[in-house]
Amino acid sequence: MKSLPPNAYKQPVRFRMPTAENLIPMRLDIDVDGQRFKDSFLWNPNDPDSEMVFFAKRTVKDLGLPPGFVTQIAQSIQSQLMEFRALEGQEMYASERIVPIKLDLRVNKTVIRDQFLWDLSNFDSDPEEFARNFCSDLEIQDPEVGPAIAIAIREQLYEIVSQSVSSARETRVGKKGRRVAEYITPSRAANNAMDLTKLFGNKASVIRKRKEWDLYEPLVDILSNEEAEALDAKEERNARKYY
Repeated sequence: MKSLPPNAYKQPVRFRMPTAENLIPMRLDIDVDGQRFKDSFLWNPNDPDSEMVFFAKRTVKDLGLPPGFVTQIAQSIQSQLMEFRALEGQEMYASERIVPIKLDLRVNKTVIRDQFLWDLSNFDSDPEEFARNFCSDLEIQDPEVGPAIAIAIREQLYEIVSQSVSSARETRVGKKGRRVAEYITPSRAANNAMDLTKLFGNKASVIRKRKEWDLYEPLVDILSNEEAEALDAKEERNARKYY
C-alpha cells in the first residue's frame, strides 16, 4: 500500500482522486421532450474532449434515443469535466485519515445498504476491486451492481477531496492576513475523519472492526418484480415534479 508520509497533513499536495486510477464519476439525468435518460459511469480526464461527442453519439445510437440527446449528453459530460479540471492543479491537504463511506443503492431488483471506513492516504486503493469482492462475497449476481457500488464510493471520495481543496484555500487566505500555527482548517468531513482515526486506526483502505459488526455490516435485499416496478413508478412520478 502506497501511503502518504506521516507529516503529509502539514504539506499540501496537488489535487487528484485518492485512488489508483484518477477517474471522474459521472451522472447523467436528462429529459428531452418528455423522454428521460439516466446513466452513471467513470470518465478518464486525460481522454480527448472529442470523445465526449463520440460517446454521446454511440449512446444515442445504441439505446435508440432521439437525436436531441446527443448535444445534451455531451454538454452534461463537459460541465462535470470542467468542474473537475477547475480543481486540477489546486492544493489539497491529504492526511492519513479514515473517512466513513455509506452505500444506499437500488440497482434493478437489488437493494444494498452498507457503511465502512476508507483510508484516504492509500493512493493505490481500488473501488472497482472492492466492489467486485463485495459482490462475490455476498453472491450478488446482477452484473450492474458492482459498477454502481464503485461509482458511489468514488462520488463520496470526490466530494471529500473537493472539500479538502476548499480547506487548503481557506488556510492560505488565513495565513496571508496573520501568522498562524501550522495546522489544517478542517471541514466537517475532516473533523469526522480525525475522530474516526483515533477510534479505528489507519492500517487499511477498508475497515470493519469486529466489535462494530452490528453497525458495519452489509445488508442486501432482492426485490420481487412487483416491488421493483412499484419503486420505478414512484421514482418516475417524483422525477416529473421537477421537469
